[in-house]
Amino acid sequence: MPELQLIEGCIKNKRKFQKRLYEQYCDAMFTIAYRIVKDMDLANDVLQEAFIQIFRDIKQFKGKSTIGAWIKTIVVRNAIKKLKNECFFLSMENSTNGEPVSWPEEMYGEDLEKAILSLPSGYRTIFLLIEVEGYKHKEVAKMLSISEGTSKSQLFYAKKQLQKLLKDFIER
Repeated sequence: MPELQLIEGCIKNKRKFQKRLYEQYCDAMFTIAYRIVKDMDLANDVLQEAFIQIFRDIKQFKGKSTIGAWIKTIVVRNAIKKLKNECFFLSMENSTNGEPVSWPEEMYGEDLEKAILSLPSGYRTIFLLIEVEGYKHKEVAKMLSISEGTSKSQLFYAKKQLQKLLKDFIER
């Protein structure tokens, strides 16, 4: 079904179109939510709240991006909202370290996933938003109500911690 027809059906509140839109995006959006909140129940809550918002606000979709990108933005914002109650970001404005981060050569995807999920929530959130989802530091700073400098330093320290965790996985 063409994207425009799917959107129009959802705007008209047709359940068949809403179900199809949900089914098309639910797995990918759950994965994004889970990576951010690191809890299955919270990720399900995020997904449910996001799709309620999506169906309520779909008439506001302007078509400046794909519907998938628009949905992803809503899911990410809902996941961050959930995390804000639990998450704590340290301001590290003056903490800069230009030292490059290197990764082990024998890295496996499974090890990387485990390492990412074991990061503290602030590090994990920023790492996922910037390195996995492709947001810019300015966007992340605005979403999380932190400074760009804090976003940059949290990403640096997330990468450093990931480097250590991955080294530990490989040495086992």
